[in-house]
Parts: sequence; structure tokens; C-alpha cells
Amino acid sequence: MTAAAGQTVMRRKAGAGRRAPAAPPMTPEKALGQALARAAQELLALPLRVVSVTETRMTLADLPEALEDRSLLALLDGPAAGLGLMVLSPPVLSALLEMRMMGRLAASAPAARRPTRTDAAMAADVIDAGLAGFEAALAGNPALIWAGGFRYGSFLEDPRPLPLILEDTGYRVFRLVLDLGSGSAAREGGVLLALPAEGRGQVGAPAEEDVAAAAPGEAPQPAHWPDRLEQALMAAPAQLEAVLARLTLPIGEILALHPGATLPLTEGALEQLRIEGPGGRLLARARLGQHRGFRAVRLLVEGEEGQPAGQGLGGQGNGGPAMAGQAPGAAMADWGTSAPSWDDPAEGDGTAMAPMGLGGLEEEAGELPALRIGGM
Repeated sequence: MTAAAGQTVMRRKAGAGRRAPAAPPMTPEKALGQALARAAQELLALPLRVVSVTETRMTLADLPEALEDRSLLALLDGPAAGLGLMVLSPPVLSALLEMRMMGRLAASAPAARRPTRTDAAMAADVIDAGLAGFEAALAGNPALIWAGGFRYGSFLEDPRPLPLILEDTGYRVFRLVLDLGSGSAAREGGVLLALPAEGRGQVGAPAEEDVAAAAPGEAPQPAHWPDRLEQALMAAPAQLEAVLARLTLPIGEILALHPGATLPLTEGALEQLRIEGPGGRLLARARLGQHRGFRAVRLLVEGEEGQPAGQGLGGQGNGGPAMAGQAPGAAMADWGTSAPSWDDPAEGDGTAMAPMGLGGLEEEAGELPALRIGGM
């Protein structure tokens, strides 16, 4: 055994009886940074590194001035009706959305835009996971009184109502500078967390977890973000247009158009309506008809006469009078799956929608209706 090896063995023996150095205590700043990094990695596989964390005290009047423009404002629900605020800067929000939708970061960060309620729904699970990890890391710590029990509550479009929504008290404000991603796509952004300085929670008390029901013996699962996303999307307005026909006219005739002028329609136009979404995208084909004296359209199933196969609404076969007008030219409402038959008035409630062929039109108006400029 050489002298160097002997010294190494002796050092090991001498150090074997020493007490291991105590781990540094967990601070709120460290707990918050680790929790956000873990949430981003586990939910989105997004590398996130905390560059710096600072804690300051602010009043409610000072809080709006600390917010970065066009950031996502997430109101947090806390214990005993307490409210907090988490703010995601545009680079952080765009990184979360890109990883959610594409699985990677774009080569360059997109231009900052005003966040939407859908953006908030897609980021809500990351916010909740970060807050849950923050709380878990402080278990048994006196800081849990003000740090525990907060979860995503709602989305705020504008910071101006904050003084009316949040309680007029002092706030602990954490500002984090984050490195997101890696390589050439890496970017830097910030997160702000504001919680009431005088907490209302309890040390060691379990917070109300927003979890889905789990079978006995299984760990509870966090609330699914697709449910939040679906709720946000279903509440968003969607505009559809029923297009009778498109005409090509010389520029002279177009310039001569005036209120009350008419444009003749071909007979086939009534049987070949197009249901279009934004940008003129074809969603379905339909026929013009009437229901209880009102104009309406009937969606055609795949392969039905006048409907090419595969051209149903959303690519599915949606037959039957799926939409009916409340008044001529008014917006259409969903009939659902229990609508009466189009062709058989004896089925359903006896008020079934009937096709509006040319004969029916002639009985009502005496002639083929013309497309009138300025409304039908």
C-alpha cells in the first residue's frame, strides 16, 4: 500500500464517525423555484431553471405597477376566502402553450399578445401543480400559514379591477426570473406570485386538493386540463354562415348595386347551401327549408343527394334538421338529436321541417325569390 493510498483510507476511517452536515433549511424562495421547475418538467417536459428569486412586501396600490404588460393574470383561491395572484409573463406563457400544443419550443419567441381565457385554461394545471409543490415543500414550516392552500381560481383580462377584487392588505410578492428550454430555442421570462402577508392557513393542515376521484389504493390525480380547456372552448362564440350562392359579376354591375337591387339565384341554389366557418372553410352542406313558418337549413348526411361523401359537419354524418332559424335571417339554434323528421310531418310533434322547393316558394311568393342587397 502506497503512502497516498494509506492516507486516503485513514481519512475515510477518521470521517466515518462524523455527523453528516445538516441540510440547509427550506426557504419559501427555494421551495417556489423548485416547485415550478418540477411542474414544468413533469407536465410539459419543459426544462426550467430559476435564475433568481426575490421577495418583497407590497401594498395593494403598488401591486398593479409591478405587472408586466400583456401578462397572464391568474387569480388564486386560498383558505378562508383569501385571494392571491400569479402572473405569467408573455415569454413564460408562450413557452407553456408551445410545449402543450407542439411538444417543443419555437426557434424564436412569438410577439407578445393579449392573453385569452383559453390560454389561462391551458396553463391552469401547471399553476396548480406549482402551487401544490410549493405547499408540499413547506410542510411543517411556519410559512405554510400564508403560503398554503392556494389554487387557480379564475382569469382576469385586465389588471385595472385588481384593487376592487383583491383585499386591501399587505402582500408577499415573489418575483422569479426563469430560463426556459435549452439550446437555440431557450428564452427568459418572469413569474410573479402575490399572496396575502397575513395568512389564514394552518401549519401541517392539508390543503383542499383539486383532484379527480381515484380508486382505493391509487394516488389521486390532478384535475385534467382538457376539462378546463373544453369548458373554455364551449363557452367561446362560434359563427357559422349559410351561403346560398356566390356570383361573379363585372365590376360595372358591382358598382351599380344599390339597396333594393336583386340578384337572381339558380334553382339548384336551394339544394346546395354551404355551411362555412371562419375563412370560408366548408363544414357541411345543407338544403334551404322552413320550420313553423321560419326559414331554416337542414344538414345533409354523408352520401345523401346533393351532399358529397365525407362532407358532413366536422367529417361526421349529421343528418336531420340540426339547425332551425328563430326568424328569417336570424341566428340558428341547435335542435339536438331528438328533432322531428324533415320529410315526414307525421313523425315527432307534427310540426316537422319541410323542404322548401321551388313549388313551395311559388305558393308563398308567386315567384323564385331573388337575393336582395341589404338583407333578406
